[in-house]
Amino acid sequence: MKAAERIPMLAVADTGPFQLPPLPWPTNALEPVISKGAVELHHGKHHRGYVKKLNALIAGTEFEHMTLEDVVRATAGEPANREIYDNAGQVWNHTFFFEGLRPPGPLVVPLRLQDRIDTEFGGMEAMNARLVQAAVARFGSGWAWLSLRGRSLEVSSSPNAGSPLTTGTIPLLALDVWEHAYYLDYHERREAYAKAVLSMLVDWHQVARRAGLE
Repeated sequence: MKAAERIPMLAVADTGPFQLPPLPWPTNALEPVISKGAVELHHGKHHRGYVKKLNALIAGTEFEHMTLEDVVRATAGEPANREIYDNAGQVWNHTFFFEGLRPPGPLVVPLRLQDRIDTEFGGMEAMNARLVQAAVARFGSGWAWLSLRGRSLEVSSSPNAGSPLTTGTIPLLALDVWEHAYYLDYHERREAYAKAVLSMLVDWHQVARRAGLE
C-alpha cells in the first residue's frame, strides 16, 4: 500500500505539536494474526492516549519545540521529566512498531539483509528465536528489538517506554510486548503472539531500509 493510500484513522489526535500518525494499512489488514478490534484498541486508544498526554505535559515547555526523538533523548534518565519520557517514548515506539508491519503474506527478505542475518545468527529462524526469547523473558511490560550497533545486528529488550534511541544503536524492528498489544487476541500467550508477528507480519523491506541494507 502506498503512503498516499494510507487509511487516515484518527490521524489527528489533539491540539499540540505531536499528532497521532495514521496506520499504514486498514485496521483489518493484519487479520488473522492481529484482529481489527485489537488494532483499533491499540492504535485508537493506547497510542492516541500517549499522544494526548504528551502534548498536555510539554505545553509551554522547552520540549514543545523539539522533535519527538529529541524529546525522548533529552528526558531519558531525568527523574524530573520521567512522565514526559514515558509518554514520548511510547508515542515513538508505537509509531515505529506499526510502521514496521505489513499484511500477512509470503516471507520476503531483501538479499543483503538476509546475508547479514545468515552471517550473524545462522539464519532467520535462529534470529527470530532470539527475538521471541527476548520478548518472553521481558518481565512485565516492554519491547523486544532488533537494532544495529555499528555494523552488527543486536537483539535486546527494554522495559516500559525504553528503546534503542537512548543506547547508541539504530532500531530496526520493534515488537510490542505490553499486554494491550496481544491480550485481546492471545490472552496470556505472549510467545505465540511474538512468533506470529515475526513470522507473518514484519515488513522486512522496511527493516532493510532502516539498516541501509536494501
